[in-house]
Amino acid sequence: MARVKTGVRAVGAVLVAVLGASLVGCSSTGGKRAEDARKAAAAGGRAAVDTPRWTFGMVTHSGDGDTFWDIVQNGAKQAAVKDNIKFLYAHDDEAQQQAQLVDSYIDKKVDGIIVTLAKPDAMKGALARAKKAGIPVITVNSGSAESKEFGALTHIGQDETIAGEAVGEELNKRGRKKALCILHEQGNVGHEQRCEGAKKTFEGKMQNLYVTGTNMPDVQSSIEARLQTDKSVDAVVTLGAPFADAAVKAKEGAGSKAEIDTFDLNEKVAAGLKSGSLGFAVDQQPYLQGYEAVDLLWLYKYNADVLGGGKPVLTGPQIITKDQAAELEEYAKRGTR
Repeated sequence: MARVKTGVRAVGAVLVAVLGASLVGCSSTGGKRAEDARKAAAAGGRAAVDTPRWTFGMVTHSGDGDTFWDIVQNGAKQAAVKDNIKFLYAHDDEAQQQAQLVDSYIDKKVDGIIVTLAKPDAMKGALARAKKAGIPVITVNSGSAESKEFGALTHIGQDETIAGEAVGEELNKRGRKKALCILHEQGNVGHEQRCEGAKKTFEGKMQNLYVTGTNMPDVQSSIEARLQTDKSVDAVVTLGAPFADAAVKAKEGAGSKAEIDTFDLNEKVAAGLKSGSLGFAVDQQPYLQGYEAVDLLWLYKYNADVLGGGKPVLTGPQIITKDQAAELEEYAKRGTR
């Protein structure tokens, strides 16, 4: 069996290397980041273990340009460096195409697969084929209810219903009376669960508004049109960080006083919370979803370890407001929150 290397100095150097690697190519935010990058280059990005060079593939339901998945990948890539893993990534927002991408990894005989189950029915057969091929699977982000049934080792993410309930409770605290829940991907079970959870705890009235998430001008115009026709709307909740900015612009265009809130955190959202253009964000810590998925697959391959005890490993929700924005903004800028 492979042996894990020890030594505080060696591990410390690796951690510096992993952190610094994520900063290369990003815009500079000061001397600390430059120093981290210098140390990373000096360390050479060495793995912290001497286990075999396994290959893990991740397939998500991400559309093009969704910054949330950049953060997930950052976590996965950094864990892959530490664990001596060759990491592959592919995505498609069409469920059948996503299933075909999983099949392509099965054909490549990867050593582990990480996958999202936004549209679980379309993915069931692909996960069954992975199990038949003896490839361990971990699900992340969406599909917690189906993960165990489909044969995955565990699920890493937030419980979407609980996250939605947290939103409803936060809206109550803020005295909101009428809210829009913006769904940018029809058929995504996680999105439906978020809005349903929010409706469950929100004491006011909440309506769903479906938009085409792959067309940001359409997202903005759809929200703006609703705000123009219904001035009683005092809160808009988007289900992803990239859509919060479109909602802010829609609010301005409609002359609305509605508060804009969102699921997920990125650099723009952190800045918006800090400036007050956004009220709050629900952080599910996507960096952890990518990092822990790779790490747990490595642990399973190395030591047959499984976390969760048959239950999802939760990475959220955490309500982020202006009070925490300044602290998290630097992490968001480097792509880890």
